[in-house]
Amino acid sequence: MSETSEHEPPHAVLVNAEGQYSLWRSGREAPNGWRVVGPQGSKEECLTYIKEKWTDMRPVSLRT
Repeated sequence: MSETSEHEPPHAVLVNAEGQYSLWRSGREAPNGWRVVGPQGSKEECLTYIKEKWTDMRPVSLRT
């Protein structure tokens, strides 16, 4: 896990079955239909991961 500042809680990246990503506070249970993927650490690190991975904003059901 990456270093985070004292004032910033660690974050996690979530993804759902439609391939949509979300930023979530680390340590909280993911909502139904979502799972943790990628890095857990600073908000910036997680947002960078999402930007790199989520290049097609369409849901999976519209891409296939």
